[in-house]
Amino acid sequence: MKPTTSFITVGEENSRPIELFYKDWGSGHPVVFSHGWPLNADVWDDQLVFLASRGYRGIAHDRRGHGRSSQPWSGNDMDTYADDLGTLIETLDLKDVTLVGHSTGGGEVARYLGRHGTGRVAKVVLLGAVPPLMLQTEANPGGLPLAVFDAIRAGVAADRSQFYKDLSLPFYGYNRPGAKVSEGVRDAFWLWSMQVGLKGALDCIKAFSETDFTEDLKRIDVPTLILHGDDDQIVPIDASARKTAQLVRDAKLKIYPGAPHGLSTTHREQFNADLLAFLES
Repeated sequence: MKPTTSFITVGEENSRPIELFYKDWGSGHPVVFSHGWPLNADVWDDQLVFLASRGYRGIAHDRRGHGRSSQPWSGNDMDTYADDLGTLIETLDLKDVTLVGHSTGGGEVARYLGRHGTGRVAKVVLLGAVPPLMLQTEANPGGLPLAVFDAIRAGVAADRSQFYKDLSLPFYGYNRPGAKVSEGVRDAFWLWSMQVGLKGALDCIKAFSETDFTEDLKRIDVPTLILHGDDDQIVPIDASARKTAQLVRDAKLKIYPGAPHGLSTTHREQFNADLLAFLES
């Protein structure tokens, strides 16, 4: 089957349709990918080709405000992101789907499951994901202080182009001693990041940092694989994956020693192999 791309309508604003761009490659068991902030579906191309070449159907969308999707003023929040994902799944009439969410996309997947259940879902993969809650609160003392996210907002608002260039270093662990840096990967990260609208980018920071996914995680009742690098400088593992593994029934946690946040790129072969093994299990 030839790779296809298309759009679906998920709502409207000011009497104009809000559209999501998505890729739909291959045929077979459907695997739907949700990307992290501030990227888009292109970050999953390696995985889409890998799976479609092995008899799976790989689907990835640009979140509203990101990439080639519409950039509405409103709806840049986890509930709406999750409902947009639900509209995609229902429009394509996907069943027994495996959901894969990275970083913010992991929150999107968790909130989808919390709001829509697992009726269409067979398995879940959370990769470097933000749940259960990134923000430090009295009930979540291990989270990151609000000042951290205020600094991200300030950086994006002041000079988002330079901010995204700088962010690519810790995202891929390229700021670590001895790291083999790919300027091509950094350029791609910058290019994808610059496609997110400023309003959507700023709103999404609040969405991924302040949304509490605890109750969503407790509702997951399908096999779940949690993957995380223990040198993730963007979403620290102790406040995220380790806690998520305790909240999701019968979840399997696999830690990648020394891996950064963007491990689907830096540890592509290992991640692809783990993903395929999980799909075939």
